[in-house]
Amino acid sequence: MRLVAGRIVLVDWRDALPKEANKRGRPAIVVEDTDLFDARYPNVVLVPLAEDPHLAIRDLSLVIDPTPENGCPKVCHALAHHVTATSKARIIQVTGSRVTSSQLAEIRRLIGITIGLG
Repeated sequence: MRLVAGRIVLVDWRDALPKEANKRGRPAIVVEDTDLFDARYPNVVLVPLAEDPHLAIRDLSLVIDPTPENGCPKVCHALAHHVTATSKARIIQVTGSRVTSSQLAEIRRLIGITIGLG
């Protein structure tokens, strides 16, 4: 499975601990540099999407409005402060949907702020 940066995937995080994403089919955005890791590397770096604005820290999240390209049915939030490496085995579907290159760049900038780079 080829996981390209900016692609929206569905993830099975059902055995998560409290306060972690805990849902089958939770959407997330691939944010890792596609050329950084060998295709056989078992994990992928993701940012989860959430419809609930209460889960988003305003300065560390990006609002994603629904478009035909991203396939989001409602306004959602890319939670840069929840960036995580997840096993590729948890990916249950790679959708044809994706965020724009400018949205991906903004999410990556917010991740940098989250981890103290910005």
